[in-house]
This record gives sequence, structure tokens and C-alpha cells, in this order.
Amino acid sequence: MEYDSNNHSVFKLYYHLIMSIKYRRKVLNDEITLYAKNRFIEIGTNYNIILEEFNCDKDHVHILFRAHPNSEISKFINVYKSSTSRMIKKNLLEQHQQKLLTLLQLTCQFLIDLT
Repeated sequence: MEYDSNNHSVFKLYYHLIMSIKYRRKVLNDEITLYAKNRFIEIGTNYNIILEEFNCDKDHVHILFRAHPNSEISKFINVYKSSTSRMIKKNLLEQHQQKLLTLLQLTCQFLIDLT
């Protein structure tokens, strides 16, 4: 078994984080999941956190990660949640809303043409 170490200690700390979407809405897709996973890896490097597994369903995410004892887990999770949520809302959900708006416009145009 492989252990991590500092100057004076040897350790192996695993954390299992489960995050659910507000109201358990089923909004997670492959694009959002990939973005969230890459963002976790990116932010985790600043906090000595290593991603082991990242799995999700449509309404929640399971993350298994390894950390050093001096890692500020709560601070990391706050930074991860806020920045990821903000960027997903700003970039990825706007694309989906735009597609829905286009679909709605096409549907309305179709119904107007029928009358």
C-alpha cells in the first residue's frame, strides 16, 4: 500500500464528498460533468488535493479524493462549489437555455404557420 508523507509523518487520507443539486433537479449532463471534474482537478492542485474518482448521476455527484493533513478541506470545497457553480451558470447553462429558446421559437413559428 502506497502512503503519502511529509517531513515527520506518513498518512493516507481519503474523503468521500457527495454534492446534490438544489431541489434534486436533474440538470447534470456529460458536458457539465466533464467541466466540474476538470475544475476539481484544477482547483485541487492549489490545496494539495488529488482526485481519485468522480462519478455522477443526473442530480448528484460523488467525489473520492485524497488530501494532505494540512489541506483546508472546507475552504477548498467552498471555493470549488462557488466557482464551478458560477461558471456553469454563466457559460454552459446559457447554451442550453439558448437551445431551448430556439426550439421554442421554432415550435411557435410552426404553430403560427399551421393556422
